[in-house]
Amino acid sequence: MSHPPFEVLEHTADVGLRVYGRSLPELFANAGLGLMALAVEEQAIQPKERLSLAASGADAEEMLVNWLSEILYFVDAEGWLFCRFSIHRMEDNALQGEGYGERRDPASRSRAVAVKAVTYHQISVSRSGDGWEAVVYFDI
Repeated sequence: MSHPPFEVLEHTADVGLRVYGRSLPELFANAGLGLMALAVEEQAIQPKERLSLAASGADAEEMLVNWLSEILYFVDAEGWLFCRFSIHRMEDNALQGEGYGERRDPASRSRAVAVKAVTYHQISVSRSGDGWEAVVYFDI
């Protein structure tokens, strides 16, 4: 029986989150926690240090992508592991917040999923019931 020289294997190249919050700042903080749950194997992370984080965007969707991209940068480039986020100031086009956690050698941690980037694919931020809901996808 002869086989072709290769076959294409279908696979999903992204993973998504549906995030909830009673307010827009809580939604963004919870999105950060969702990203951490995807990007880092579950482990005890202590809020030993805090890091100022900021993002801007033309609308809530772009701001969310930029906020999560900012978090992902510090996880990948500087070995940050966050266990909590807080948003101190939120305006229509910009937000300022902090991530709480600790820094570890990026090579020493195991990744749950190799999150490469935050995407605009099917992104949404909307009011729902008594709060807010967002859907965001990541390239993996």
